[in-house]
Amino acid sequence: MFSGIIEHQGRITAARRLDRDLDITVATGIPDLALGESIAVNGVCLTVTSFDAAGTATFFISSETLDRTALGRIAAGHTVNLERAVTPTTRLSGHIVQGHVDGTGRLAAVKQAGEARHITFAVPARLRRYLVEKGSITIDGISLTLNEVGAPGEDGCDADEFRIALMIIPHTWDHTTLGTLKAGDPVNIEVDVIAKYVESVCQYR
Repeated sequence: MFSGIIEHQGRITAARRLDRDLDITVATGIPDLALGESIAVNGVCLTVTSFDAAGTATFFISSETLDRTALGRIAAGHTVNLERAVTPTTRLSGHIVQGHVDGTGRLAAVKQAGEARHITFAVPARLRRYLVEKGSITIDGISLTLNEVGAPGEDGCDADEFRIALMIIPHTWDHTTLGTLKAGDPVNIEVDVIAKYVESVCQYR
């Protein structure tokens, strides 16, 4: 489990295609990695399959994960958001994040708002029922607060998309990969798991 608070930005040093799968090597900057531990890479829970004393780790990404996330676009030289799993004594500064991506969205626009940035994403319409204004969302592993939640097909979105808006403070902009995104770039989206549990209870009670 994760909290959506980014600890490091890693650099992809190699990305090797293995038939339908992908093997990546990341300079994590984490000196005390453990074999088999879970790390959220751009919000996707991955397993450390090997590492060295310098904190360079390898991760295997299956075709299932590539089909459901935006990790297939990463290449050598790219920067990624990293978070290690929380411990029972960790402060939950963000929200409960599983690292299980629910879909991919795309960056729509970025506008300066004083020292902050007002950013909008187009998100798959099937996720609309899980999002509320001032609720939580995870974008590329970052726990963020929703300022606006639109309706499918509105605000220039396609019928199968809707718009969300967030205000990004300078610290988050400078210490995550948000500042490297360009309009149209895909991002990993994870909704609040509590909303999904509530939906299941109501459906199958």
